[in-house]
Amino acid sequence: MVNTPWELIDLRVFCCVARRSSFNAAAVELGISPAYVSKRVAGLEKALGLALFHRTTRRVSITDEGETALLWARKVLDTADSLTQEVGRTRATPSGALRISTSLRLGRNHVAHILARLKLQYPVLDIWLELVDRRVDVLGEGFDIDIRVGDVQEPYLVAHPVAQSVRVLCAAPAYLARRGRPKTLAELAQHDCLLFRDRDQAYGVWRLQGPQGVESVKVTSTLGSNHSDAVQNWAVDGHGIVLLSSWDVAARLHDGSMERVLPAYHQQANVWAVTATRLGNSAKLKVCVDYLVQELQRGDFALEAFGA
Repeated sequence: MVNTPWELIDLRVFCCVARRSSFNAAAVELGISPAYVSKRVAGLEKALGLALFHRTTRRVSITDEGETALLWARKVLDTADSLTQEVGRTRATPSGALRISTSLRLGRNHVAHILARLKLQYPVLDIWLELVDRRVDVLGEGFDIDIRVGDVQEPYLVAHPVAQSVRVLCAAPAYLARRGRPKTLAELAQHDCLLFRDRDQAYGVWRLQGPQGVESVKVTSTLGSNHSDAVQNWAVDGHGIVLLSSWDVAARLHDGSMERVLPAYHQQANVWAVTATRLGNSAKLKVCVDYLVQELQRGDFALEAFGA
C-alpha cells in the first residue's frame, strides 16, 4: 500500500492558488487564512521535492514542474469527487440484493404481497423472501431484514417498530358448544389447547395481559406443531383453543369460523423489522422498512377491533 505524503486538501489549495495566481485570493475563496494556504503549499512542495510556484512580492506564477503537478492534481481531485458522488448515489438509490426472512403466515399472507408491490416501485431491487417458523440468525445466515413478531432479544441487532399487534385466544363455535367457554384464565388448564411453537413463545405457558395485569397459565395438549397453518386448521376444525396473532385470525373471526375466548385477555406481539445495521447506512434497507411500516399499519393489523 502506497503511503502518500500529501492530502487532498493540499491539492485543492494548490489548484486554487494556481487558478487565482495569488495566495491571498485563494485564501479568500477557500475561507482560510493566507498563512494556512502558504503552509499547505509549502508542505506539498516538500513532499514532491520541487517548487510549484515562482514567488515575488507582486505576483505568484506557476513553475514548469508545477504545471505538470497541476494536471495530475486535477485528475486526482476529479477521481475523488467522482468517488464521493458515486457512493452518494449508491446510498441514496435503493438497489441490489435484499434477503428477507419472516414467519410462514405473516410472510405468505402479508409480507410477500407487500414486497411484490415494493418491487414494482423499485425494479432494480433483487428480493429474496425466506419463510420459516423459527428464529433466524440474521448475521450468520446473511439476512438483511428479519420481520418478526415479539420482542427482540439480541443486543447486537437494530430493531425497527413496524406495526402494533396482539395475540388473542379463539376457538371454533363447535368446540365452544361442546366444551363450554372458559370464564377465567385458570380454566384454560382444563381445556384442549392447541400449542404452536412460535419463534419467541414459551411452549406450554401462556402469559397474557388482562384486567389484573400479566397472568400466566400452564396449558397442555395432545396437539401441537411448529407450523402455524396446522394449528389454525385444527382450531377451525373444532379441536381446541388457540393463541394466535390478531392479524392471523382476523378473517376467521370476521366470517364466524372462530370466536374470541376470554376477550379481556391478550398477549402483546408487535411486529419488528430487525437489521444488523442502521437504516441510514443503506437506501435499500430504509425504503423496504419504511414501506413495510406504511403497508402493515392498516387493515388486519388495526388493534381497535380487538380491544387492545
